[in-house]
This record gives sequence, structure tokens and C-alpha cells, in this order.
Amino acid sequence: MKILLVGLGGIGQRHARNLRALLGDRVELLAYRVRRLPALITAKLDTLPDKDVEAEHKIRAFADLDEALREKPDAAFICNPSSLHMEVARKCVQAGCDLFIEKPVSDSLDGISELLQMVEDGKRVAMVGYQLRFHPCVKQLAAVVKSGSLGRLLSVRAVVGEYLPGWHPYEDYRQMYASRADLGGGVILSQIHEFDYLYSIFGLPQRLYSLGGHWSDLEIDVEDSAQTLMQCVVDGRPLPVHVAQDYLQRPPSRQCEVIGDQGKVVVDFHKLSVTVYQGANALTPTVHSFEGFDRNELFLDELRHFLDCIERRQRPDVDLAAGVESLRIALAVKKSIASRRLVELSEMTVGAHASN
Repeated sequence: MKILLVGLGGIGQRHARNLRALLGDRVELLAYRVRRLPALITAKLDTLPDKDVEAEHKIRAFADLDEALREKPDAAFICNPSSLHMEVARKCVQAGCDLFIEKPVSDSLDGISELLQMVEDGKRVAMVGYQLRFHPCVKQLAAVVKSGSLGRLLSVRAVVGEYLPGWHPYEDYRQMYASRADLGGGVILSQIHEFDYLYSIFGLPQRLYSLGGHWSDLEIDVEDSAQTLMQCVVDGRPLPVHVAQDYLQRPPSRQCEVIGDQGKVVVDFHKLSVTVYQGANALTPTVHSFEGFDRNELFLDELRHFLDCIERRQRPDVDLAAGVESLRIALAVKKSIASRRLVELSEMTVGAHASN
């Protein structure tokens, strides 16, 4: 099997490392690189400047995408900045590649309909990298909600916050894609995982309103905070879903609370726990602990799923269409902040830019 990695930053190197772990020498790794930073990045995001990433993972690198595609890779992993995804993804599909696209699919809806059609016409397998879908806490949360044990759902509140300069110790935070508008950064798109896993459990929101912006002294040109209230519909009733995102919290926080009239469930991603409180037993909750879970297992599981879908020629659980829905939500949030009004999700039509 021959796989092309587009970009060898932190996530590109993680995929290279995991592909080698799963497939060994049965996979030939190629890379299309622009910056050509040589340092090896470890699973803990440390850098080993005395080790070369291409040599360490046996990667053949190319400075020209067309030259790399002439090698006829079976699949391409799109790991470059979000604003550059569409052009590269279309070329890879044209060359006959299956696609793994890191989240978000893009930073606008421009070109999305064309890519969807190309994937459909070419019968390509296309998956989007939302690894939280494979998280045991998310799976447990979904199971609790689906069981109906919480009764009628009343509200959902999700929080994700982490100090941006601490994300990648190996690079200047001001140059990261997450910090730059021209690369598709900002807290809404960079932390889009929350919109994705909430949508997978509670369905698409009908409408939303958001407040946010660049409210800190971080040296970035994108929003660093956003507070969004979405209206979903569950069992025919409106369900308010609140999402708080920021680039500022120290220590980091990632939680989700779902309240029903018969109980509630609290997810703490950092403690790796899901706590269920129910009725008269609220003082003695049921705690599902996943202590010791290795975060890299999320990436290994999504990779196993993608490789299995390639072999079976079947649609992934998080296919391109699902990734586009999460993007529509995030772009609606950005539109609400910019316009200072409530935005209907139906306004975010594929083929239209977020500013429309």
C-alpha cells in the first residue's frame, strides 16, 4: 500500500508514526512538504532535533504535489492548514486517491460541493479526522443519552478551553495555523470537535446565536473566545445546547454536562470519567472511569477504521458528508459573531462562502 501525507507537522507525523505501527513495511510512505522542517515530533509533542522525520519513518518527500501524485498513492492524508485543504484534496481525488482529511474539512464552503461530487463519482473512500468520535467518554455519553435513563432532555453544556501558546511547544504559537486567519485558524474551527460530537449525539441544530472575538492579549488575528447557544430538536422538543470555547484556560478544561428531568451525566475528558446521576440515587452516582486510556488510541482506532473501509470499499462512520455538516455549524457560528444575529443553519448552503 502506498500513502501520501500532505504535511508533516504534529498531526502528519502522528499519522506517519501510527501507519508504521499498524502496517510496518507493508506501507510505503510519501510526503508532500512545503516548510520541510526536519525535526522529529514525538507523541507527547516534544521535538528531537537530532533525528530526521523522513529518515525515522522511511518517508520519501516531494516538494511538488504533482510529482508526488505521479507515484500513484492509494490514499492521501490531508494534514496541511485548513485553508489549503480543498485544492489539494481535489487533486488527490483526481489522481485516484482515497482521502483522509484532517478536521475541519476547510475554512469555507467554497468548493465543497465539487469535492463531494468527485468523491461520489470516483467511488472514493473519504473520511474526516474527528477522533473524538472514537473516545470512550463520548461513546459512553452517547450510550447514556440513547438509553433514555435521563428522561426528557432539558439542556446540554460543553466547555473546551486550553492556553494556545502551550499547544505546540515546538513552534511559535503566532505562526501556528490555529492563530492565523489566512490558514483557517481561530478557536471555532480549531476546536470544532465539540460541534462534531454534539451533532453526532443530538443531531444538527436548527439555529444558533454566538458571541465571541479576539478578547485577549494573544498576538493572533483570529477569535480566541466564543460562546454559542444552539437549538437542537430531540423527540420533537427544542433542546438548548451551549458550547463555550477559548484559547485561554489554564489548566485546560474539556467537559460536557447533559441534564434531563430524571438525571444528568457529566463528562470530564481530562479526568477520563463519565458520571451519571439519577433520581433518588443522585448522591451515589455511577462513575465510568477510563483512567489510563492512552490518547493515541483515538488516532489508532480512527486509522484502523479508515484502512478497513478502504479494504471493504465502504463508507466511513465519519464520512466527508458528516465532516461538511460539522463545518456548516462552525461557519454558522462565525457568521453569527460577525453579523451579531441569530443564524439559521439552513443559511449555510454548500457552495456558499461563510460571509454570504
